[in-house]
Amino acid sequence: MDVDGLPVTVTRKPIKNMYLRVRSADGDVEISAPARMSERQIVDFVRSRREWIALQRSRLSGLAGGGSGGAQNAPVWTDELARRAEASIRAALPGLLAKWEPIIGRAPSHISLRVMTSRWGSCTPKTGRIRLNLQLGLMDPKFLESVLVHEMTHLWNTRGHGPEFQRRMDMYQPDWRRLKRELDRQPVMRRP
Repeated sequence: MDVDGLPVTVTRKPIKNMYLRVRSADGDVEISAPARMSERQIVDFVRSRREWIALQRSRLSGLAGGGSGGAQNAPVWTDELARRAEASIRAALPGLLAKWEPIIGRAPSHISLRVMTSRWGSCTPKTGRIRLNLQLGLMDPKFLESVLVHEMTHLWNTRGHGPEFQRRMDMYQPDWRRLKRELDRQPVMRRP
């Protein structure tokens, strides 16, 4: 789809809301839209977000540092960015765990950090292990906290994101849906 000269890839899914992402690898714009949403609604949504799209593309270029445009300017992990991200998360985790373990009633057995290109976090309830996307250390701290709460909630072995999981998240973090939508709009950095 072309919106005023801006190429947009649209994927229709069985979802309720529309999601917009600027791909970090090349700055391409992707939309996930409900199956029955009209093309007009999608176009209007993209137009309303043009300023945000431009800002994200600019941010992606700035993160990459130099280059001559296109994919070369997309944010790519460097050793320095990885060190900075890890230090930021490691510094924040003790306070976040002290805050949330008593509220959630569960504690992870181990937290690892890694570069992820399709998730912000994951959890294995059986072992209590949580994995966090290293990029969270370079973002607004509210996103790290939200993802940590999300993954710790899975420690109750809620079987996915069904009613029990949502009920718990509503109790722990009433604005979790808004935070998730905001986070899902952030560009994901790519591996070198």
